[in-house]
Amino acid sequence: MPGDPLRAKYIAENYLDNFIEINNTRLMLGYTGYYKDKKISIMSHGIGIPSALIYTRELIKEYNVKKIIRIGTCGTVQKDIQLRDIVISMGASTDSKINRIRFNNHDFSAIADFNMIFHVFLTAKKMNLKVRIGNFFTTDTFYDDDSNILKILEKYNIIGIDMETTAIYSIASEFKVQALSICTVSDHLIKKEAISAKDRESSFNEMIKLSLETALLV
Repeated sequence: MPGDPLRAKYIAENYLDNFIEINNTRLMLGYTGYYKDKKISIMSHGIGIPSALIYTRELIKEYNVKKIIRIGTCGTVQKDIQLRDIVISMGASTDSKINRIRFNNHDFSAIADFNMIFHVFLTAKKMNLKVRIGNFFTTDTFYDDDSNILKILEKYNIIGIDMETTAIYSIASEFKVQALSICTVSDHLIKKEAISAKDRESSFNEMIKLSLETALLV
C-alpha cells in the first residue's frame, strides 16, 4: 500500500505480470497481478490517518486481506540517516488522538507484525540493502514550524516521521492481520533537504523490490 496512487500504478506497470486495474474510484488506484507467480494487489491508501484507516479497514473487512505492507515516504531528524535511506517501523508513536479514541482513552502501542519484521530484515540482508529499524512518529500535521517537537523526536531516536503508520498498525491489531511499514526517507527536517516530487512518484525501486521480495516469504 503506497500512499500515492501514481506509485501504485508505477509498481503494477514495472513489477507485476498480467495485472489488471481493480479500482479507480476517487482516483485511488488499485491493481492485482503476479510477482514471481505470487498473486499480489497494490492499492493506494491516500494521505493521513483518516484515509489510511478507511482503506485499510475496507480491504480487511470487505476483501479479506490478511497481510499489508505500507511502502511510503517519510521525513527524518536523525543526523546519521540520509535522503533515500530505507527505514522500517517497528512501532509508531503519534500526536493524533485516534488510537486513544479507539482504545477507550488509553495509550495504545502501535507495533508491526514480528514475522514481517523478521522476514524484511532477512530479505534486506540477502539483497545487501542497508536498512534502519526503529520507532516512527505518525503526525496529523504536515506543515509544522515547531522546532521543539523535532528536538524531542531526535532525542527519543525517532527514525521516521510519516502520516499513516500508526493507523495501519492499530487496524491490523484490531482485526488480527499482519502489517508492516517500510519507508524511503524523502525529507530531512533538520538538514532542510528533500527529494523532488517526480522522484517521489517513481524512483524508490529498492524499497519496492524489498517489499515485494518480503511478500513472497510472509
